[in-house]
Amino acid sequence: MMIQLNSFGQSYKTQIEKHREHYKEEFLKDFRSPLKQDDIKNLHFFEADSNYRINAKVELLTNESSFQMPTYSGTSREYIRYAILSFKLNGTDQKLTVYRSISLSRTVEYKDHLFLPFTDESNSDETYGGGRYIDLSSQDISGNFIEVDFNKAYNPYCAYSDGYQCPKPPVENDLKLKIKAGEMNYTGDKKHK
Repeated sequence: MMIQLNSFGQSYKTQIEKHREHYKEEFLKDFRSPLKQDDIKNLHFFEADSNYRINAKVELLTNESSFQMPTYSGTSREYIRYAILSFKLNGTDQKLTVYRSISLSRTVEYKDHLFLPFTDESNSDETYGGGRYIDLSSQDISGNFIEVDFNKAYNPYCAYSDGYQCPKPPVENDLKLKIKAGEMNYTGDKKHK
């Protein structure tokens, strides 16, 4: 029994490592990326921890109006509140709202994309002060549940450079605990566009 648990733990850590390698590669493929090859060494992550991979109950929202989510550059982007996610983390009940981008949902590639921006008590200390993001898909909702893995939380481009329109996580998505999972503070110099 112990061997099985250990091998599960190892395979989960391997899965997260692969996810992070792919994440780093994407910076080098994206022509709009603020990071180059020399910058990748300044990306840091918490150790993979399966306690931060949770099944959240999904309450789909109906009759929601779109709204303008402010960005750190002073502009805003149009989103709609898509669902409330309820879950337990570190023994306490939590809720987060997941959003759908109006402009992205019009493209075939991103029609199922859901956006989960959040802040927590690790911000400005171990993690980026402006909060972090998790990408989800409406296709992953099964039986009113969706897996949310905070080990896949990542920094917005604004953590690395000025000049990007990164949405500010709404106040309703401020978690009153430290999420010691996912991407940590970037240790390179912040670039200026």
